[in-house]
Amino acid sequence: MIRSRAVAALSGLAVTALPGCALAQASAPAPPYMNYKHGYWWYEPPKPPEAKPVEPDAVQKPVIPPMPELATWTPPRIRKLIEQQRDYAATVLTVEAVADFWKLEDFARRKARAFAGVTQMAMLIHPELNAKSANPMVGDARAALGAQKDAVRQTYLRAKAGEFALVMFSRSSCAYCRVEWPIVQRFQDEMGWQVTAMDLDRRPDLAQRFGVTVTPTTMVIRRGSQQRMTIANGVEDYPNLAQMAYQAVRLLSGDIKPEQFMTGPGEDGGFFDALANGPVAAAEGERNGPLP
Repeated sequence: MIRSRAVAALSGLAVTALPGCALAQASAPAPPYMNYKHGYWWYEPPKPPEAKPVEPDAVQKPVIPPMPELATWTPPRIRKLIEQQRDYAATVLTVEAVADFWKLEDFARRKARAFAGVTQMAMLIHPELNAKSANPMVGDARAALGAQKDAVRQTYLRAKAGEFALVMFSRSSCAYCRVEWPIVQRFQDEMGWQVTAMDLDRRPDLAQRFGVTVTPTTMVIRRGSQQRMTIANGVEDYPNLAQMAYQAVRLLSGDIKPEQFMTGPGEDGGFFDALANGPVAAAEGERNGPLP
């Protein structure tokens, strides 16, 4: 009891001796680094978002402008209006709403036909934009075009006979290889190239060396270099084989760029030449300047 009173007296004395300092420390807020709830490793989960009441889809009738004003709208804006009217008509299912939808569809149809009509006039005024000048649809003309392409292709490939060779990779168990080999031999007869059949059963190392995964695989190889290009995987008929060999040799020789790989014989600089009017890729445009 006496000890408790002594402790109380000493405590009171300490408070009386330093009243300002003690009260100030008791009333001052703790600094941030003393807040154990917001320490370095403290994580406070985010508050959940307030739930918003779900509002049902409002049925609102789209505003359809007069036709003269609608004619000035862009196609994306017209398409958006048609979709809005379609959804509205499918919701209310009234004759008037459905009729308005089909009126808009009819307007879009007439606008598309008008565009097609102006396109025909543009093709006549600018024949370089029309494929008919380079690819006629009349039977006799197409036969003449095919003969012309064959002559251009054969002349080019015959001139490259001493520089390139054709290799067909096969297996003794491959029935398709026996079908493809006479086609490859016909290429040799008409183009004057050396052609070779390589049996992967006897030379399995060639499959990995040349990246052959299926048979038959026909490949154009440039003599005295590492340049080569596959032109057929599986059985390929002779016209396609000759065309692919023509394109591959032109590419390996540097006569065309990869963008022109589908350019056929006699089509350089024409409608089917991707680079006839300048570059079409961004990187190419940076090197050669903007389109004219």
